[in-house]
Amino acid sequence: MEVIGTLKMKFDTQKVSDRFQKREFVLTTEANTPYPQHVSFQVTQDKCGLLDQFNPGEELRIQFNLRGREWNGPQGVKYFNTLEAWRIERMQGGAGAPQAQASQQNYGGQGSAPSAPVFTGGADDNDDLPF
Repeated sequence: MEVIGTLKMKFDTQKVSDRFQKREFVLTTEANTPYPQHVSFQVTQDKCGLLDQFNPGEELRIQFNLRGREWNGPQGVKYFNTLEAWRIERMQGGAGAPQAQASQQNYGGQGSAPSAPVFTGGADDNDDLPF
């Protein structure tokens, strides 16, 4: 999956255990609407350093996987979701061109596409979702 937005903030790397570390960051999407979305992502292990080269306010393209898990606790079953980024790219001038091209491709170029989706995926995405 893929999303384009502005880096709002990035946090320090957290060492969860001797063998696992993660780093979270927030991306703002739909910034020019009355209800901008502030979406939290994470990178793990050796990818924590990817964020070092980016600064808040920069427009980025994030490619990520949607992860979910179940937790059985004393108060019952709970479900958690994680957006795990695996590629982060700085958008160069003309950021609208790649997004417009993706929209045209997703809708077959016929008529006008619905308002731009927050999360887009291409035909080459290799996820295991059944839809």
